[in-house]
Formats: sequence, structure tokens, C-alpha cells
Amino acid sequence: MSTTIASSVQRLRATYDSGLTRPASWRVKQLQQLQKLLVEHETALLAALNSDLGKSTAEGWLTELGYLHSDIKHTIKHLKKWMRPQRVSQPLMAWPGRSYRYPEPLGVVLVIGAWNYPLQLLLSPMVAALAAGNCVVVKPSELAPKTAELLDRLLPDYLSAEAVQVVTGDATVATELLQQRFDHILYTGGGRVGRIVMKAAAEFLTPVTLELGGKSPAVVLDDADISVAARRIAWGKWLNAGQTCIAPDYVLVHENVHDQFLSALKTAIHDFFGSDPSTSEDYGRIVNQHHCQRLVSYLNNGTVAVGGQHNVQERFIAPTVLTDVNEQSEVMQDEIFGPILPVLKIKNLASAISFIRERDKPLALYGFSCSQRTLQQLTEQTHAGNQCNNDTLMFMLNPELPFGGVGPSGMGRYHGRFGFETFSHVKSVMTRPFKIDPNFRYPPYTSFKQKLLRWFS
Repeated sequence: MSTTIASSVQRLRATYDSGLTRPASWRVKQLQQLQKLLVEHETALLAALNSDLGKSTAEGWLTELGYLHSDIKHTIKHLKKWMRPQRVSQPLMAWPGRSYRYPEPLGVVLVIGAWNYPLQLLLSPMVAALAAGNCVVVKPSELAPKTAELLDRLLPDYLSAEAVQVVTGDATVATELLQQRFDHILYTGGGRVGRIVMKAAAEFLTPVTLELGGKSPAVVLDDADISVAARRIAWGKWLNAGQTCIAPDYVLVHENVHDQFLSALKTAIHDFFGSDPSTSEDYGRIVNQHHCQRLVSYLNNGTVAVGGQHNVQERFIAPTVLTDVNEQSEVMQDEIFGPILPVLKIKNLASAISFIRERDKPLALYGFSCSQRTLQQLTEQTHAGNQCNNDTLMFMLNPELPFGGVGPSGMGRYHGRFGFETFSHVKSVMTRPFKIDPNFRYPPYTSFKQKLLRWFS
């Protein structure tokens, strides 16, 4: 396998060196072909998502295919503008002349996808990488096998086989991939493997973008619209059965509205999934029994206020709310990444800010309040990769906003133009004419020349 992987990377590098991927027309064509794939195989892709994760057709469209269509459309619309060299001002000392910021591709890049959104988290970075003019190796997650198998079969039929390579397999294959030299690596997943990726990349001084995760808090203040806040938190939490890196991991709710919030959460869960979520077509499943068993172990970390029903064999855990949770318990130390939501009381905004600041910087932060001043305080006095006020997850839909973590929740960013920039090198280019060549810049430096140098600089 290692020989095959090495030769594939060498082949892609030869393609890049040939200049095939440089023209805007080639880049747009690849994106159009990817969009064509999504249209022509929509039914099969949605079926694969349902098999791997129990995703409904609506959820699969909203969070995977629909998202990708929007991403591709936005990229095609703006690509030529992003590619255009940008002229900048010229300092007097270097006059006459012209200076530009010139975006160029990096070369051959690697994208390692995640299993929780096996289309979006693999193909969206690939869209950015192709738009920037790179050759790309993509590795789908083996934990979403039906989706990985389908992508392995379909992508070579639609995209340039000279410039795009799909590599499937387990962690052994990923390890072999990381032994190759790439010009950039984007990895989505957990922090443990993220460290492995970064260590391997360091051998070649390869830059990395790490989209990791962490415990993303939601803060509900007593002046918030509790009913709407509960519905939006419930939607963000139990989408994809809680297996979303930016899902609310826990809620800090003002003690004055704690009981009201719990009641509203319970109502929202019933409205979304009925009295028995196991029969709801809109509620997903845990990716495998191992992860399901891990999540079940958290149920004794507090009082089950809502839900708690589970069936490991069926990979099912009901939407669950925990109260009376000890801050030192496992459910408050680990990233949950599942449908269990601890709810903790706070006395005021200051106590919520202190709670958040005492912990690792999260990938996302959600604040709920009718006061713009309160939300501004939350923004200014905490650190997070991303923040969404009075809603959850929706910032992901705006391609004008960069997506990325900070500290243990990740490094680097992508989405929209920010993805194009991640997979590009901005080369500084200055061009000067031969005709004017002031002598004062050259030695020997007389006192008069030194005066001129000081004046011009």
C-alpha cells in the first residue's frame, strides 16, 4: 500500500508541476463536475448517510448535500475575483514600481475527513483546495463505510484522475499517508489524532489546518426568550444525534429560569421527535456500538431529567438532559459528542464567563440574551473559535465567516474565501523599471546620500 500511496502522490505532484490546475477554467470545471456528482447521485448519497448514521433525507440534505451545493455555488461565483492579483501601494523608496499580492496554489494537499459529516467535512475542504488550484488527496473516514465506499467509486468518474486521488482505509492507511510530503494538510477529528497529524507534518515542515472540537458551551441568561432558546439549543444539540463538533456540549442557565428552561427543552424534544424518539425518522443513530457504550457510561454522572433510554445494539440513545452534574465528572471533562446535554445553574453572567475561562477554549460559544450589551460582554471576555448569539450552528451557513478553532479546539480556518486562502500562498511581487535608478541608494554613502535615504524612507 505504501508504494501505491507514494506513487499516487508523485503522480499528483507531476500533474501540479505541469500547470494543469492553474487556469480558472480548469478549477471551475472540477467544481461543476463535483456539483454534477451530487445531483446525479443524490439518492445514493442520502442512502449511504442513512446507513452510516441514521440521517434522515431532510437532515442529510440540510447538513451535507445542500450545504455543499451552496459552498460550490459561492466559490464558482467569486473564484476569479479571489484569484486576481491585488495591487497595493508602493513606498516612496521603491518608486517607481508596482506591488501586488499574488495568490498561487500550494501544490499537493491532503484532506482527512471525519465520520460525523462524511460528505461535508471531506468535500468542502476539497472544494477550497481545488478552487485554489491544488492537486488533492482525500481520505474519507472508515467509520462511515457506505459513504466512503461510494465516494471512492464516484469521485474518479467525475473529477480529474490526474489531480484528485481518493484513498480509503483505516488508521494504518492514514499513517502511511502522513509519511508522504504534502504542501498542506487539513484534518477534521479529535485532538488525540490531531496531535499525531501535526507531529507527522512537522517532519516535512508542512503547514496544517486542524478542525478539532471541545466542549462548546451555551449560556442562557434570565432575560432571554426561554422557549426560543430551548428550541434552538435542542435543534443544535440533537441534530445528527449530537455528533457535531460545534453542538452545544453543556448549558449554563441562569438559576432564575432553570426550571422553565428544562420544561421548554422537554417540550422541544417532544415536538421534534415525539414521545418515542426511537421511532422518529428525524432522529439519527450513534456511529457504532463502541461510541454508544461510551456515551451510556455518562448517564450516571447526574440526574436524568429528560430521556435516558438507550439500546446499544441498535446504536440508539434518546435525547437526554442531565442535571445535578458534578463539574469534575467525566461528562464535564470529556467532549461528549453525543445526545447527552448537561444543564448547570449559574448566578449571573460573570459566573458563566468565569466558568468558561477556566476551561480550554471551545470551538463554539452560544449566548442567549435580549441585551446586546450582555452579548458583547460575553464576546469580549471569553475566547472561542466561533460565536453565535441567540442561536446555534447557523453561523456555519455564512460563507463570509471563517470557520476554525483556537487553542485545543484547532488551528487555521476555512469556508468561502478563507478556504481559498488556506490552500493558497500569497506571493509578494514587486516590479520596477530599468529607466529610473537613483544613485543615492548605492554605496559609498556620503552625508548627502544619507540625508536623501532618511528623507525617502
